[in-house]
Amino acid sequence: MNEGMSLAIQIIALIIIVYMLLVGFTYVVLFAIGSPRVKRESKLNRKEQIEGISINKDTFPVSVLVPAFNEEVGIISTVRSMLGLDYPQFEVIVIDDGSNDSTSERVIKQFNMEKIDLAMRKYVQTELIKSAYQSSLYPHLFLVQKENGGKADALNVGINFSRYPYFSAVDGDSILDRDALLKTMKPIIDSNGLVTATGGTVRIANGSTINHSEVEKISLPKQPLVIMQIIEYFRAFLIGRLGLSRMNILLIISGAFGVFEKSRVIKVGGYNSKTVGEDMELIVRIHRSIKDEKSDQRIEYIQDPVCWTEAPSTLASLRSQRKRWQRGLAETLWTHRKMMFNPKYKGVGLFSMPYYLFVELLSSVFELLGYFVIIFGLLFSFISIEVAIVMFLVTVMYGSLLSALAVLLEEWTYHKYPDLRSVVILFIWALTETFWYRPLLVWWRCEGLVHSLRKKSDWGNMNRKGISNDEK
Repeated sequence: MNEGMSLAIQIIALIIIVYMLLVGFTYVVLFAIGSPRVKRESKLNRKEQIEGISINKDTFPVSVLVPAFNEEVGIISTVRSMLGLDYPQFEVIVIDDGSNDSTSERVIKQFNMEKIDLAMRKYVQTELIKSAYQSSLYPHLFLVQKENGGKADALNVGINFSRYPYFSAVDGDSILDRDALLKTMKPIIDSNGLVTATGGTVRIANGSTINHSEVEKISLPKQPLVIMQIIEYFRAFLIGRLGLSRMNILLIISGAFGVFEKSRVIKVGGYNSKTVGEDMELIVRIHRSIKDEKSDQRIEYIQDPVCWTEAPSTLASLRSQRKRWQRGLAETLWTHRKMMFNPKYKGVGLFSMPYYLFVELLSSVFELLGYFVIIFGLLFSFISIEVAIVMFLVTVMYGSLLSALAVLLEEWTYHKYPDLRSVVILFIWALTETFWYRPLLVWWRCEGLVHSLRKKSDWGNMNRKGISNDEK
């Protein structure tokens, strides 16, 4: 029996080694696909690229939607950031999704809001809307109060209320660089509408100095847990999404910051309020709609525009976030499972959907299994020390070395962290990922996968501290 058990575990070990090597190779391929754009972008003068748009009165107007639930700590900073955007014509709509704190009260008081009549088209079905307000100081700033229905429902209310042909969805705990909207709208304007959705880079604001809703100094936080999330974001945006975007098979635009053609979103039915992964699920439906129509429209990721957001700073809040993300991914892939391996949907069905299934969703299962094989295989002599070493080295390559590569790529391109010390700290922490941070994520993602069977949509609770110094 021991011989049979030993053979089975050795086979499992071999499968895990091959799997991890294939996943690592996939990331390298995506990096190779995306790196020419990174190299080209690093040589461009980004200010010159958008100067013409900033003064062009014919630029497509944009509605900036800010869904908020219990965001009293950071909502004023977020709204100020939106009002300070460098863009010819836009409106800002804050949607309070039934908060039980003083989110609405703070916005009403700070911006001198006055109640207005509710007159809006109902493109998408939503929960009951209570009231609407308009600022007497900033006529293009609005507040809509509604019954609680979740983030997706709040965004649908914003779509119904908005006046302009494009909308940007921005999280209620985030701030944007002043030129972020210009840069994100540029490919849409240049393509004359051929690009139907774009997403920008999201970066972590914890540790940086932010006053009056602008980033004055970019610095690293003190907590290792947050530093690892910074590295993780580098890896996700600069290696994964850029490569997928170049092939027009990107399946996610971050819910923290994205721009969409409103008519396309309405055509596919708006955001799905029955999933916790409403951002990804919408993008998959848009891809499906584009392919069904045999349209030439595309979805792009723009690596330079930056949205600054507050990252979870405790284990409990990070665990809650990652479980929610994993549930959202599982729900989206299951909802659109008929697209998987379907030639009708070309690269989306044949590569992108399988990538998100086998690499983003199931990798946690393989990694968790790998940890058990290494520990118990050595403990009970089911595997040799040589096999255990190979498995460990493959895990290090997949986790720590790829993350270290992402740090170097960030320094090569955007230099957001100006001092060498910060880059060295990031690089050193990246090399430690395999030994403590990644096992935590693996366990939480497996929990999220198990909990995906529960049909419950919520905002989650991150216990926000606020990212702007003038809010504290």
